[in-house]
Amino acid sequence: MAIKVLIPTPLQKFTNNEATIQCEGGNIVELLDALEGRYSGIKARLCDDSGELRRFVNFYVNSEDIRFLDGKETTLNDGDEVSIVPAVAGG
Repeated sequence: MAIKVLIPTPLQKFTNNEATIQCEGGNIVELLDALEGRYSGIKARLCDDSGELRRFVNFYVNSEDIRFLDGKETTLNDGDEVSIVPAVAGG
C-alpha cells in the first residue's frame, strides 16, 4: 500500500532533501516506523520519548487533521496523502 508523504522543509535533511516520498503503513504509527526505517532520526523529530506525537507537529491525512480522526491510530489506505506540518507560532 503506497502512501504519499509530504515532508516539510526542516525535516528534508533526514530524507535526502526529498519533499515527497512514498511509504507504507496501515496507520500513522506504522507509517512513522516505516519512515524511521528508511530515514534514521526522523521519528525523534515527530514523536517524544514515549512515542506520542509531538504537540507542535500536525499531521493531515487527505487534508483532514488526525486530531479529529483517530489520532496516531488513524487508518491509512492505498493512495492516501499524509502531510506533516510543523506548527508556527509568533505574533
